[in-house]
Amino acid sequence: MPYDKDAGVIDTGNVVRRWITYIAGIYLLTLGLGLAIRAGIGISPQSSLTRTMTLVLPPLSQGTFNLMLEVLMLGLTFLVLPRAFKLKNLFSLVPALILAALLDFNLMATKWISLAPYAANLALLFLADAMLAFGLFLMIRANLVLMPIDLFVNTLQKKTGRKWGNIKTVFDCTLLAISAGIGLIFLGGPHFIREGTIINAVLVGQYIKLYFFLYKKFQARKLKPVESAA
Repeated sequence: MPYDKDAGVIDTGNVVRRWITYIAGIYLLTLGLGLAIRAGIGISPQSSLTRTMTLVLPPLSQGTFNLMLEVLMLGLTFLVLPRAFKLKNLFSLVPALILAALLDFNLMATKWISLAPYAANLALLFLADAMLAFGLFLMIRANLVLMPIDLFVNTLQKKTGRKWGNIKTVFDCTLLAISAGIGLIFLGGPHFIREGTIINAVLVGQYIKLYFFLYKKFQARKLKPVESAA
């Protein structure tokens, strides 16, 4: 995900603190994904694909499929721009592995959640997207390692020169189409693609913008007393 390094949000300080922030972000991201799945009214394109695969091949967990997708994206990143690929890009598999483990953990931890009223599921999805977005915000703030999927989208942007947002939209729609196709072929119809998928696509970006705004406001308030004292 692109960001403005001059926005005053990106942490460039202590590496240990940044890794703690990054892993906390992954945890909140996967908890948000788990809650969104429990809401049962649609999930993100990436999650819909990996979740659908758990129905096609039930012995394997969603975390496992998510890791497989990340490995595939890293391979495609190399194929798109082999000369630009660096050995340090392989390090992106470390957070991908952590995400896979935490995703399976949070899916197990949220297994008990089952809400009947639609309004309650809708509220749960709003909460899930807010949590997911805050996890992404923390990962952006930590400014460490891109996940292979984001690395692939960034590489496509460099290769084509197209706008990052447009490439991400096409990428997400491709994942949705693959998810729907697999559902039609193996399960008799698409699964996990509903109104919540659209809500997720809209809300997550808006939540992240809100967190950036609030953080900069908070930082500005902290600096005011210092400037006044000076």
